Amino acid sequence: MPSAPVPSSPVPSSPVPSTAIPAATAAAVPAVPVVSAALLAEARAWLADDPDEITRAELATVIAAAEAGDADAAADLADRFAGLLEFGTAGLRGAIGAGPNRMNRAVVIRAAAGLTAYLRHDLPAALGGPRREPLVVVGFDARHRSAHFARDTAAVVVAAGGRAAVLPGVLPTPVLAFAIRHLGADAGVMVTASHNPPQDNGYKVYLGDGSQIVPPADAGIAARIAQVTSVAEVPLATEGWDTLGADVLDAYLAAVAGLVREDAPRDVQVVHTSLHGVGNDTVARAFALAGFPAPAAVTSQAQPDPDFPTVHFPNPEEPGAIDAALALAQQCSPDVVIANDPDADRCAVAVLDHGTWRMLRGDEVGVLLGAHAITRGVPQGGVFANSIVSSRMLSALAASAGIPHEETLTGFKWIARVPGLAYGYEEALGYCVAPDVVRDKDGVSAALLVAELTADLKRAGRTLLDLLDELAVQHGVYATDAFSVRVTDLALIPALMARLRADVPTAVGGVPVDRVEDLAEGVGGLPPTDGLRYWFTDRSRAIVRPSGTEPKVKVYLEVIEPVAGPDDLARARHTGAARLAQLRAGFQDMTGS
Repeated sequence: MPSAPVPSSPVPSSPVPSTAIPAATAAAVPAVPVVSAALLAEARAWLADDPDEITRAELATVIAAAEAGDADAAADLADRFAGLLEFGTAGLRGAIGAGPNRMNRAVVIRAAAGLTAYLRHDLPAALGGPRREPLVVVGFDARHRSAHFARDTAAVVVAAGGRAAVLPGVLPTPVLAFAIRHLGADAGVMVTASHNPPQDNGYKVYLGDGSQIVPPADAGIAARIAQVTSVAEVPLATEGWDTLGADVLDAYLAAVAGLVREDAPRDVQVVHTSLHGVGNDTVARAFALAGFPAPAAVTSQAQPDPDFPTVHFPNPEEPGAIDAALALAQQCSPDVVIANDPDADRCAVAVLDHGTWRMLRGDEVGVLLGAHAITRGVPQGGVFANSIVSSRMLSALAASAGIPHEETLTGFKWIARVPGLAYGYEEALGYCVAPDVVRDKDGVSAALLVAELTADLKRAGRTLLDLLDELAVQHGVYATDAFSVRVTDLALIPALMARLRADVPTAVGGVPVDRVEDLAEGVGGLPPTDGLRYWFTDRSRAIVRPSGTEPKVKVYLEVIEPVAGPDDLARARHTGAARLAQLRAGFQDMTGS
């Protein structure tokens, strides 16, 4: 069988962080006992087991500097060996570098071995069947080392008695999620850090239903990973995996392009940016197949670049990330601006608002696509869903249309598993508009339906903002906001959560607290998760939870302001914004941000 077209050995251009100090400087610093013998022994054992010459050289430099008495190197070494990079419901995600608490070939090989063992032994046992020869589909984006991590995964799976099929090149995460069910695979792996900074990479795992892993699968895989005592002892095949052809991507494109109604207008002009990720070509092809005009691409951000040179942070939610797209919009006056994150599973939307282009909040896009889904028609028994940190407005829309609605924990691993799901979203720009096609968030199909909705409204002489106004008049103003408390020491996160649990306020920002729910206890039928939900007497709501992918605690806020009619909308929005700002100030004081 053909092998995957990915490098068989590391490339020297990989941006592995280095803590090296000049040799002369190191020699001039007298050695002091700033690092324990146990840590040094652990580091040397890892070094001897590391299959990657780049990370071996990096770790050797850090060890030498720590031994020479460099306190920064010692702290760096301790952080690298603070434990094996945690495998959870988001898979793996972290900075590229040497050591068990980093993303590297050794960590990936362990993860692939644990996953394969779980698929061959534990999953069949749970399902009451015999051991199997699992098929794993592997995808990868254009980040540093992604291709190498993909190859290692395929090599481990094949050597362990499984089958591996690697996507033909760098492609969006939704293509991988689609391919799992399209090919009848047992699992999928996407090598990506999504919207994280350039120094990061990640390892996202799906099971055969095309959804990201949830408990108990995550714990089962983690337990198998823990059983891998030596990377050198993990067999690696040199061939035997399949490289998929263009037919899988063609099938995905046909499926998502087919979501656009045949009778839908196609008169819509779009500015698009992929933020140096892998979405540009896929989005362009999807728009062409759907019959839409070609989006005007931000050329400086159209081609994949793992360094993300034109953005400070490759996340459309971050201030400044889509400035280049908005600048292009000022020049060509499109109907809408659409941005994808680097792996194209998220979709951001910007609109012209009183002469200024502004990005819509994720909740606003979520409600717009929900309203559009209702207009398009929801199958009998279809269910709407959103995460608990997303706006409650989708629930109001669903109730008015007689559609069942469910609230889930944060993340599409939960949203995608809602029985009968017809549409789901989360406020962090994730939208599942076609669960039968991709049972995960999909920034490409979401972009197509945003274009369809924009074209529908344009034909009627309306805009996305007009529709938001109409929905607010019908259901009230649902004003949302969020902020993050970033930390450099992860130990500060449980300390902050413990303090909030111990000090329950009677009011926040002058608004009386009705009750506080500890989500760790499992509230309202939801699985336990670390977080607190605050309910206020004026129907406002706040949720505080640690991020599952970044070193920060996130705070989500929502106020509801009734609207008496069209003439009352401006007043309601002003009042809602003032109430929201008051609530935010209160939680900023509580969290010390």
